[in-house]
Amino acid sequence: MHPPFLACVVQAAPVYLDLEKSVEKAQLLISQAAVAGAKFIAFPELWLPGYPWWVWFSDTDWADRHGWSQRYREQALDMNSRHAKAIAETAAKHGIQVLMGAAERDGDHLYIAQWLIDECGQTTLHRRKLKPGPLELKVFSEGGAKDLCVVNTVLGRVGALACAEHRHPLLKHALHIQHEMLHVAAWPSYALQNTPNMLSADTFLAISRTYATEGACYVLAPCATLPAEVVSSLCDTPEKIARLHPGGGHAQIFAPDGSPLCSPLDPTQEGLLYAQIDPEISARARKAFDLSGHSARADVVRLQGPAQLGTPIDNEGQP
Repeated sequence: MHPPFLACVVQAAPVYLDLEKSVEKAQLLISQAAVAGAKFIAFPELWLPGYPWWVWFSDTDWADRHGWSQRYREQALDMNSRHAKAIAETAAKHGIQVLMGAAERDGDHLYIAQWLIDECGQTTLHRRKLKPGPLELKVFSEGGAKDLCVVNTVLGRVGALACAEHRHPLLKHALHIQHEMLHVAAWPSYALQNTPNMLSADTFLAISRTYATEGACYVLAPCATLPAEVVSSLCDTPEKIARLHPGGGHAQIFAPDGSPLCSPLDPTQEGLLYAQIDPEISARARKAFDLSGHSARADVVRLQGPAQLGTPIDNEGQP
């Protein structure tokens, strides 16, 4: 059994569409978490270099004309770049695991990526969002079956999903049956307004909380803030102003019984939230309800594919 450790979630904005400065800010946050004693820090979805909010305006032509689309592609993270190397070196310097959310550029494609670097600066998990939302598909390509894996670390078994992937029962189940102890539920920012309740902060926090109880695991739910100056630069009509507002930060950490472990920050406030993670508590919760074991009915319903019947997947995405 792995010993308890301190984990951290980020509620902060990147330097919007500036990869260089955002990486520098990430390094400061990683250092701050490590000084506080954290052994794991989780960043929001698409934290590098920020979320492309214009997709919600149904106005991608506007983004193309004003250079936002080109700038976004240029500022996306190349996994072989000096920027990626700098993050990995910072993780190793401070002996902390880092789960970074990024827009990943790979050739002609962009992906919504989650990248886990271990305490030695080595890549432990590199996954891509399987199905970006209908509006996000204007910018991002889809991931594949290899992106549904849980990996072994010195802290325990770790997995991750991004945003609305948590509304997909089969994607969640694929990770649950791989004995996940710590899960990162990454969200961009709850900055949209005048939208259905299914897009509200309350709904997504409830989804993260439910994930913890279903999977008998800890859930780290990082969430970015959206600065007022970014809203001003993107919203040049009353209709756009009515859709997007500053703030939107609602980061939280949930225990395996669904209990919130942190006092939330104000939605406009940047900061780091910390909680003690005890793998023994996750193990105890699994004794009560275990989708990978005694609570399963694989004779009635089961997944087919890499994660079928609860076969753990290794770091290379192979059963």
